[in-house]
Amino acid sequence: MQFIDKVKIHLKAGNGGDGIASFRHEKYVPLGGPDGGDGGRGGSVIFKVDTNKSTLLDLRFHRIIKAGNGERGKNKKMFGADGNDVIVAVPQGTLVKRAEDGYVIADLVAPDQQEVICEGGAGGKGNRHFATSRNTAPEHFELGVPGEEFDVIVELKLLADVGLIGYPSVGKSTLLSVVSSARPEIADYPFTTLTPQLGMVKVDDSFSFVMADLPGLIEGASQGKGLGHDFLKHIERCRLLIHVLDMGHEDPVRDYEVINEELKQYPGNLELRPQLIVANKMDEPGADEKLALFREKYPEKEIFPMSTALHDGIQPLLYKVKEVLPQLPMFPVYDETKRDNKVVYTFKEEKDFEITMEDGIYVVKSPKLERRMAAYNLHLEEDALRFARDLRRFGIDDALRAEGCVDGDDVMIGKITFTYMSDEDPEAEER
Repeated sequence: MQFIDKVKIHLKAGNGGDGIASFRHEKYVPLGGPDGGDGGRGGSVIFKVDTNKSTLLDLRFHRIIKAGNGERGKNKKMFGADGNDVIVAVPQGTLVKRAEDGYVIADLVAPDQQEVICEGGAGGKGNRHFATSRNTAPEHFELGVPGEEFDVIVELKLLADVGLIGYPSVGKSTLLSVVSSARPEIADYPFTTLTPQLGMVKVDDSFSFVMADLPGLIEGASQGKGLGHDFLKHIERCRLLIHVLDMGHEDPVRDYEVINEELKQYPGNLELRPQLIVANKMDEPGADEKLALFREKYPEKEIFPMSTALHDGIQPLLYKVKEVLPQLPMFPVYDETKRDNKVVYTFKEEKDFEITMEDGIYVVKSPKLERRMAAYNLHLEEDALRFARDLRRFGIDDALRAEGCVDGDDVMIGKITFTYMSDEDPEAEER
């Protein structure tokens, strides 16, 4: 099966249905009053963990995902039907980020966990909600609010307790195949492992863990060389790293230092992740001397000599994993929008509004007001008055005047452009 671990897709939640203006027309009830029903809620796009999935391959062929629109309200105070939600099944360990700025929307790590990623719009209210003692027959009703729409990056970061790291062809795949039922491709050439492999390792009847054989690192991987970031991102979830060294290689000490420097350069403090060191291929000529040099350079490190090809020296490593792994915490996934990485999710304060000048037009950016405007039918005088009151209530009217806006200037809010007219009437003050 092809391994797909990163996909960009476009999400469109359903629009809310419009409310309606309707009046009761029944025999012997000449003035029945308003009975316009509310529009239905737009459907949302929801991501849900499916533990039977191990790849994002399905999303590669579904780059646009749309939820259903809510239906329009009906007379007799009847609601329109809600739009259908869309449930997107993803593997455990999936991270969903907003494509525009890398904001982490959801981290889906628990079985059957589900999160609303793209929310449907609210349905508009029917005219029955706007009846007052002064206006018993309102024509006003609300339009449905548009659903959210944006691009997301869906990324799979493997959920493994232990990750195998090291240069290509040092024996990581062989180790995984020996200690678990996984069957990774094994050969003596660089980048044999092109995609991550997972295996369940059973130490004894009371303890087991998930081990990941990850594509080999090379010098410069933190800058994207070789398999670079495609490899490093999968380390982020591992609580423990097993650093496999080839004692048949020319300089295992340098190999160890290069790999750790790449971990240090990659965002997310990977160099602080606990490591166990495996001195593999001890059956190679000169391996004992190279191991002695390594111990001399790093006397404080605990090293596990072994030969994975001969299945020799493996059991002490597994018992050590059993000893240390339960004491290690889960590490947060690195969020590039937060430099200190103290939290996974980031909160961005939403300003009430911002005013800029573009091509001689005052452009007001106000997400809150734009959402309210979506429910207004500005062709109706009553809704236009409500909109004008909102401009004053949000402080936009005063802010426009402070920016130098005068009667007759063009103002744009969202997709609507109108001519500004001040409420102030100097002649009224004189009178």
